[in-house]
Amino acid sequence: MRSGLISVEELRATLGEVSVLDVRYRMGGPAGPEEYASGHVPGAAYVDLDGALAAAPGPRGRHPLPDEAVFTAAMRAAGVSAGRPVVVYDDWSGHAAARCWWLLRYHGHPDVRVLDGGWAAWREAGGECETGAGTERESGDFTARPGALPVVGADTVRAVDVLIDARAAERYRGEVEPVDPVAGHVPGAVNVPTSRNLDENGRFRAPAGLAATYAEVGAVPGADVAVYCGSGVTAAHDVLALELAGVTAALYPGSWSEWVADPSRPVATG
Repeated sequence: MRSGLISVEELRATLGEVSVLDVRYRMGGPAGPEEYASGHVPGAAYVDLDGALAAAPGPRGRHPLPDEAVFTAAMRAAGVSAGRPVVVYDDWSGHAAARCWWLLRYHGHPDVRVLDGGWAAWREAGGECETGAGTERESGDFTARPGALPVVGADTVRAVDVLIDARAAERYRGEVEPVDPVAGHVPGAVNVPTSRNLDENGRFRAPAGLAATYAEVGAVPGADVAVYCGSGVTAAHDVLALELAGVTAALYPGSWSEWVADPSRPVATG
């Protein structure tokens, strides 16, 4: 078992010993609750990204970090406890799952893993499927205590050794911008799209391959590294990949959507 990840086989073998969270979410895609009701990992609790894993959009970006009390309540309702391992999955190449993984780790949970390959891998391997609203579960005892993972803000993000933009290359270059009002990237940032973290089967690449990819931009063990994306969600995918590669990286939660909310901040293209 790689730190941060769990395979379908490992989850099936330990299903009764972990709390499973279904965080299916895709921008413009099917609504998560309906997808969950039509089929999910047995015993999994559905967690809504917009309601539980982010605060309301505003000057801090499109997906600011959730209020600690809101996050605590959502995790407890999903049965999360500090002493019980947590497995998170989605159907969005691990992007929403990585966000939940990061939030739980940031808020102090010691053992959280993303299901490698997500819902698709579970179904392809013949994993059992539960339908409907899900089973009743006891409330967990998790309490959010922020600060266990590093973060940077708009005033410190450019001071790191390596600043990684996790968005698609064309958005980084400023050729297109489908969501935010300004195209481009934070000056000095380098681009490692989240797509480079996965193999052709949608699984995370081996640690050695990930390490080589990130070494290309100077993100090596011991470097001061930070990652951002459009709104702070998919950047967690790069943070997870970097952890698999042995590199600790900070997250810029506000990301590009917060950066461009202030027109005085510089923007680079190309």
